[in-house]
Amino acid sequence: MNWESPAAFFAMGGYGLYVWGSFGVCALLMIAEPILASKRRKDILRSLRRERIAENLDQQ
Repeated sequence: MNWESPAAFFAMGGYGLYVWGSFGVCALLMIAEPILASKRRKDILRSLRRERIAENLDQQ
């Protein structure tokens, strides 16, 4: 496809909002997922440490 200007390219024949909105949502999710996975990992490790400490205290 040939566009006569950058504005026409970004408009995408009237579907630009949907196209660029989809790209934006995808980019946001690709940024958020590793951050959320890292947070979940830290929470799980913290929980396991607490359980180990509690078990050690129970054994003493």
